[in-house]
Amino acid sequence: MKHLLLACAALIATTPLSAQTVAITGGKLVIGDGSAPIENGTVLVSNGRVVAAGANVVVPAGAERIDASGKWVTPGIVAGFTRLGLVGVDAVDGSNDAEARGTPFNASLDISPAINADVAAMAVNRAAGVTRAIVSPDAGNAIFAGQGAVVDTGADFNPVTKSRVFEFVEFGETGARLSGGSRPALLAAFRNALGEASDAARGVFRDDALLKRSDALALVPVANGAMKLFVHVESAVDILAVLSLKKDFPALSLVLIGATEGWRVAPQIAAAKVPVLASALNDLPATFEQIAATQSNIGRMKKAGVQVGVGMINDNEARQAQLSMQYAGNLVALNKVPGASGLSWDQAFAAITSVPAEIAGMGAEIGSLRAGRKADVVIWDGDPLELTSGVQAVWIDGVKQSLTSRQTRLRDRYTQPAEGALPNAYDH
Repeated sequence: MKHLLLACAALIATTPLSAQTVAITGGKLVIGDGSAPIENGTVLVSNGRVVAAGANVVVPAGAERIDASGKWVTPGIVAGFTRLGLVGVDAVDGSNDAEARGTPFNASLDISPAINADVAAMAVNRAAGVTRAIVSPDAGNAIFAGQGAVVDTGADFNPVTKSRVFEFVEFGETGARLSGGSRPALLAAFRNALGEASDAARGVFRDDALLKRSDALALVPVANGAMKLFVHVESAVDILAVLSLKKDFPALSLVLIGATEGWRVAPQIAAAKVPVLASALNDLPATFEQIAATQSNIGRMKKAGVQVGVGMINDNEARQAQLSMQYAGNLVALNKVPGASGLSWDQAFAAITSVPAEIAGMGAEIGSLRAGRKADVVIWDGDPLELTSGVQAVWIDGVKQSLTSRQTRLRDRYTQPAEGALPNAYDH
């Protein structure tokens, strides 16, 4: 009998936390797919997946019940475009893997091994409700920066959900600079790269090729549409130039990043069926390619039929993915501004959850509380798009996460400063 009890105890101890069945009941439930919140909803989680979510979910006997009455229950936030996990301190090269300036390789660079779950920003964003992020490399010395990934913010050393999800390329002003100083040079470099990729697919590698063999091979799935191509582009003219590439390369699976002036050519983007991860609050002509910036950009593109989610390129995206909620809330508030175009609450929340997941090709896995998705769940003490609301609990893959971060430890340490056990530095 003693041996049997010990064996049972060992089995319980080694059973993964994600295998537990948990029912979160009584909360205002948001599925995250653009549907309206459900009062008194229930989310049932087992083996790290959502089993069911809705108003009349049957809770099996033995499930752990968590009462979320008076609170909001949502899927975890999916940050649409970030460099989360790639940067510790920007100015310290040893902790910054966002870009590679001194390498002869570009398109073949896979950022997955560089994702560092230990950087402070991971815990900070997890505690704010961000459970997944689309992470991209930054362009160093060529228009192609490399291959991005989808990651989770969990407190472990296995952050990569899926590697090599997309290739990132710079167009517009940055792409022109990296190509020698002009947009014609940029387009020539892009077309040449895809031409060399087509050769590589046939096993042909020319002696005068401009790309390294590994880079040409890395672009083969881009050329044939098997891998998404995330294109950073801001101005209306440059957006049209990117869309026109489909004529010569019809298999390209394009996603526009940034797209500050997307509203000006929204019908063309919609007709091309190209999704967008747009910057939400650009409203100043910060550059020549953003002269027509407006906060109504996302709302106008949405009304034109564009699939659009929130991204954060060139917006402290290595740390502040948590701003996604504020941006979504501002898009809702725009509806109250005469002449402005925003999103409904349901659309805005989907723009930071299911829409980025779908654009990344991960909609069947993350971004909503539909049955079968990874169990990324957040309990909030209020409307998650309100700045005054806070996170009460976070699960990633069905595992409850710590909400402790460097910031919370500093807060706790210095809220009531007092003499500690260690001597003062000036005493010795």
